[in-house]
Amino acid sequence: MTPSSTKSHFPSKDDIVAFIRRQPGKVGTREIARAFGLKNADRAALKKMLRELSADGVVEQRRKKLHRPGTLPQTVVADVTGRDRDGELIATPTEWDEEAHGAAPLIHIQAIRKARPGEVAGVGDRALLRIEKSSTDEESASYTGRVIKVLDRAKQRTLGIFRALPNGGGRLAPIDKKQLGREFDIPAGATGDAIDGDLVAVDAAPARRGIGLPTARVVERLGSVKSERAVSLIAINAHGIPHVFPPAVLAEADAAPVPSAKGCEDWRKIPFITIDPADAKDHDDAVHAELDADPKNPGGHVICVAIADVAGYVRVGTALDREARLRGNSVYFPDRVVPMLPERISNDLCSLRPAEDRAALTVRIVVSADGNKRSHSFHRTLIRSAAKLSYQQAQRAVDGWPDDTSGPLLGHVLEPLYVAYRAVKRARDERGPLDLDIPERKIVLTAHNTVDRVMTPERLDAHRLIEEFMILANVAAAETLERAHVPLIYRVHDEPDMERVNALREFLKTLDIALPKAGTLRSAQFNHILRRVKGRDVEKLVNEIVLRTQAQAAYASENYGHFGLNLRRYAHFTSPIRRYADLVVHRGLIRAGKLGDGGLSETEDVRSLGELSATISAAERRAMKAERETFDRLLAHFLVDRIGATFQGHISGVTRAGLFVKLDDTGADGLIPVRTIGSEYFRYQEDRHALVGASSGETYRLGDPVTVKLVEAAPVAGALRFELLTEGGYDRRKPPAQSRRPHLKPSHGGKRRGRQSRR
Repeated sequence: MTPSSTKSHFPSKDDIVAFIRRQPGKVGTREIARAFGLKNADRAALKKMLRELSADGVVEQRRKKLHRPGTLPQTVVADVTGRDRDGELIATPTEWDEEAHGAAPLIHIQAIRKARPGEVAGVGDRALLRIEKSSTDEESASYTGRVIKVLDRAKQRTLGIFRALPNGGGRLAPIDKKQLGREFDIPAGATGDAIDGDLVAVDAAPARRGIGLPTARVVERLGSVKSERAVSLIAINAHGIPHVFPPAVLAEADAAPVPSAKGCEDWRKIPFITIDPADAKDHDDAVHAELDADPKNPGGHVICVAIADVAGYVRVGTALDREARLRGNSVYFPDRVVPMLPERISNDLCSLRPAEDRAALTVRIVVSADGNKRSHSFHRTLIRSAAKLSYQQAQRAVDGWPDDTSGPLLGHVLEPLYVAYRAVKRARDERGPLDLDIPERKIVLTAHNTVDRVMTPERLDAHRLIEEFMILANVAAAETLERAHVPLIYRVHDEPDMERVNALREFLKTLDIALPKAGTLRSAQFNHILRRVKGRDVEKLVNEIVLRTQAQAAYASENYGHFGLNLRRYAHFTSPIRRYADLVVHRGLIRAGKLGDGGLSETEDVRSLGELSATISAAERRAMKAERETFDRLLAHFLVDRIGATFQGHISGVTRAGLFVKLDDTGADGLIPVRTIGSEYFRYQEDRHALVGASSGETYRLGDPVTVKLVEAAPVAGALRFELLTEGGYDRRKPPAQSRRPHLKPSHGGKRRGRQSRR
């Protein structure tokens, strides 16, 4: 029966069940009574009938609302259990009666248009979902859900290094710095066949207060870490970075065809070259420049940037695509690379090798004599690189020291590139992007994969040339997709948070530098500050604090500009073999320009790319953290034999717990606990990034040069502990309460001071 306008007939049980099945949301006694026109006098009979239906298992009652048995309510708490073949997240309800209703229904989690961090779930998370049935079939148990809120993040396993004991058991040394010095006892029979030196995952038993070490059971052996070669294995497993390609992915990569000229413009006569680090294994971008022959653009240049056509090999919905989407990006360690795509793609078919035909998506950019972009166009091309050069090779050739490879290219390839770069640099300087001077260090390994040395590569014009050409190409990609109204993933960098800016303003006052309060904040204002401190002893300090003031760059489906580059629109286009965001942009350009197969699906929109942007931003942060931790562990291995040695460094962080120091020669970071500093109580002054002695005024600030002694190194955790040998400075606004002491502090041996000084 269907409720009628007369509403005079008391419904049967079948009528009520049919009505409940038709309703998309919650159904209660009130809704049923209203639908069938029942009076208050009929409520008792209706409730009795509903109790009978519930007792018979025909309907279920949850919080005074009725549902068909085996169906989900409109909102549900669910556990994210994995991904489907398309890489979409799948969840199951946290509470489900399998005995009564069989297997729990699957919930396919929908993308969110502009996802906030609390609305982006990952595998292992528990989330509150808003549910809709994905089929009108009453017998179907398939649902879609949207994340309302992540309730609980996936719990990390405890990872550590297993140390075997003669009794058949062992000890676990955790890899987490926060657990440094803590050990777990692993009884005999709970070792999971682990051998000494294995990286293992354990489940820890509840701690028993005051009764020995906490116990744990090995649940997984992850590999041996007896050499520095395996140090990156710790970070890979600690952060859950996918590093083994499934067989289906490798099979697709192996079956990929070599490129052909079909559907491509033949640009093989253009002498493109690749310029990369000397140890690069893949070469996914090539460049070429020449003077513009158009008389309407006197002194102008035509710059071509060719990027490997990854979209031609990695199609939407394939195993290759799902795995790349899951990984998000390649991860780079000193001893290995965890690639986003198999080597057959990244190091072979999509590596622009010299004298080999390769498919590329190429942007042709016309710039004026002053370096400003006049026009651009995208083309699907077949190219043949003329040479592979390192940054150093290219620079030496232009500086007058060519070799057998670079010499023949000097006049007609390299010099036009540098002339075009100098024009583009003028436009770049006029634009005024943020110009921080923070050197990047690189670990060099020996043939045996131990640390040989730490170096700071010199920044050459060859580096800057490639960087500026890639920025031009990225801007062109974003502009093209916007004009074509094709959704894209932007690379965005928000303005600094005002709270951080205010903290910077207060700090700069101590240096007699003013940061205006009025007006829109621009990168040029930060550059003005950096120029004022150039060459001063506070230069390193100010660069560090300006860097910490900045927001973190991310990916987003909606544009809010790139503050650091001072650009209104920007998208990553130039490295689709190692960043999934770039692959999405390539697909968008193919769709926008009708350039053939492999374009962005018509179903992809701002809403679906919103969740994808949040996911790959999280993958990028995961990679950065894993790379940083591996750097720390390798340096701790390198320094473990130098306990007691003294080093020069700078204070890289100030907290209530103490001072973090970065060594000048290696860049290694370590902690000086506050309890070991001096013989007085030190206050933490956040606005000054300093620890200040309560009685003397002795001050240690971020960026200050210091001499330290290494007293402890924990390679597994990547942790170092130092003793401070240098006295601090004094606040000019507050004279010290006692006379200055000798420049070097006496050694305290790391001993604790009294209770009052440790507060």
